[in-house]
Amino acid sequence: MAEAPVRLPGAGALQELLAEPGVSDVVVNGPRSVWVDRGGGLEPVELDVGDVRALAVRLVAAAGERLDDAAPVADASLPGGTRVHAVLPPVAAEGPLISLRTLRRRAFDLAELVALGTVHPRVADVLAALVARRANVLVSGGTGTGKTTLLATLLSLVPGHERIVCIEEAVELAPAHPHVVHLVARRPNVEGAGEVTLADLVRHALRMRPDRIVLGECRGAEVREVLTALNTGHDGGCATVHANAPADVPARLAALGSLAAMTPAAVAAQAVSALDAVVHLRRDAGRRRVAQVAAVVATADGRWGVAPVLDVDPDGVLRTGDAWPGFAARWGVGGR
Repeated sequence: MAEAPVRLPGAGALQELLAEPGVSDVVVNGPRSVWVDRGGGLEPVELDVGDVRALAVRLVAAAGERLDDAAPVADASLPGGTRVHAVLPPVAAEGPLISLRTLRRRAFDLAELVALGTVHPRVADVLAALVARRANVLVSGGTGTGKTTLLATLLSLVPGHERIVCIEEAVELAPAHPHVVHLVARRPNVEGAGEVTLADLVRHALRMRPDRIVLGECRGAEVREVLTALNTGHDGGCATVHANAPADVPARLAALGSLAAMTPAAVAAQAVSALDAVVHLRRDAGRRRVAQVAAVVATADGRWGVAPVLDVDPDGVLRTGDAWPGFAARWGVGGR
């Protein structure tokens, strides 16, 4: 069933473009410099949006935020969930800039991601088993690789009687599940009061009788609260993190942990017991795909790392890693 287009207040000439099925991002660099991502990377389109500054101000105002010379940068959510980021001169040296990311109203199911080539059929079986057996999963990848899309798909596999609490900076996760609630961070007001951080929300989520706690993106000091939560009986949790490769995830979490005054040793001790698997996405020639599934392991020097379990190359060829037998036995996924 096709998704009904959502009309965005203030979108003007961008409305039709944003309503196109498959469009994930629209960026505006100037009146006639508009780019769109339909899944294959950014490409220019023939469109004149007129006064970019006026368009940016309208969009941000529709989201209930302020954009002017005193506040030249804004990041907000429009009605319907589309994210808008806008920057005015002199912060934007060439002129006003607008970046829009649409919210998919319906999550892909796992079979759809397999048909699209995003997930190898064998990997799909493993992902389903990880969700069913309540593994704690970290989804990693670069910007625009489909981390949120995959996470929504995985959450759609959670049994319907379980309560999922999603913690995000803006509501982006829309899993096909009957019992999902969202907690959204809030920036401080002009007096510097009223801030609610992601770390605050993780602590509050623990009091909301969650069956699964999900952090839309781990990008700061909240990593301490998430690791603590996953170490205190809240299994089946998920989070995403920016990383260029699975092997970079330990260093990435160590850097985030330092923002919460955690030593690398403390992060390692927490991560090894809190995390079970890392699922890494890549974008090759415009195509998003799950490139690797890795197990979280302790190392002999008291640190931690990831051991490749399944690797999928750009041609779709799957290979098992040395850690596969133990991983398959633990999570009930047989075969070679």
